[in-house]
Amino acid sequence: QTVGREILLHLIDFLVTSYGRDPVITRLLNNTRIHIMPTMNPDGFEATKVPDCYYTRGRYNRNEEDLNRNFPDAFENNSASIQPETRAVTDWIKNEMFVLSANLHGGALVASYTFDNGNPVTGSLKGYSRSPDDDVFIHLAKTYSSNHASMYKGTGCDNRQTFPEGITNGYSWYQLEGGMQDYNCVWGQCFEITLELSCCKYPPADELEKFWRDNKVALIEYIKQVHLGIKGQVTDRNGNPIPNAIVEAKGRPHVCPYRTNEQGEYFLLLLPGTYVINATVPGFKSMLKTVEIPDNTGNFSALKQDFSFPEVSDQIRSRVPSCPKTPLYQELARASAAVKPTVHILVLMTTMLVISK
Repeated sequence: QTVGREILLHLIDFLVTSYGRDPVITRLLNNTRIHIMPTMNPDGFEATKVPDCYYTRGRYNRNEEDLNRNFPDAFENNSASIQPETRAVTDWIKNEMFVLSANLHGGALVASYTFDNGNPVTGSLKGYSRSPDDDVFIHLAKTYSSNHASMYKGTGCDNRQTFPEGITNGYSWYQLEGGMQDYNCVWGQCFEITLELSCCKYPPADELEKFWRDNKVALIEYIKQVHLGIKGQVTDRNGNPIPNAIVEAKGRPHVCPYRTNEQGEYFLLLLPGTYVINATVPGFKSMLKTVEIPDNTGNFSALKQDFSFPEVSDQIRSRVPSCPKTPLYQELARASAAVKPTVHILVLMTTMLVISK
């Protein structure tokens, strides 16, 4: 996507040239690891020889696959053949502990947040697919839209479509299977939103500078949100890190539990408030701690809360396998249906199926 690609190249230049000169950017870089991938689909970008606003060939790679429909899906089996670009990104997500991310697209002007797909467990029957961290995702989307030059106005690209405050739940907008956003949230333990940054997918080159100016403040304010919530380390009685310990906030469990990395570190994005944090080393008693989380984004550091398990030693710790790449919410839906009473009703009705995108 032309606009996203150019904006990220501008962002790299801005961060590098501002370090040591701009105190905010300097503190941000001193306290934050930032990874930037300007393009996931170089083949599609190069294939667009005659660009216009609505030309769609650029969304496909050389194998004619749409990479943002190519990831494992938490709600249904994705039949798409996994592409090399997708595999490279999933390996990258698996090998790094990303906490916050955004993917940049064109064709609309809105900040869209997870879930993009859904089922009755997440509220799809009401037209909204809610994650356990819906409040945080709404905050993240609003942070971007409110700091953008015009996204917050909610004006759509035509008269039929508007987005209040410039944000939308992905599923409420349209259902999407195999997207990177939901994959990151479920399997990557990373809060990701999708940023649609231009109505025109391939605008004239002389407009690209303005797109950077429109998004500059929003990008920086969004990056700061990685310091929301709480972080810490889980260790054994000898002070050694415990990988794969489950650490989550009570009342918001993830279908694939969020775990510590090889250094025993965990990160949870949470809005300011009081929470009970539950740390669990499989096979041992859970440890609960009540914490009051302030808004620390201005200090570039989330609240720090460590957990030490005195009964756990390095010799008896065992690794826990990561979540399988199966439709996890599909299994949850089956389990939910199994415990509900069955009601038998015979109804004669007329059905109307409306499909829109």
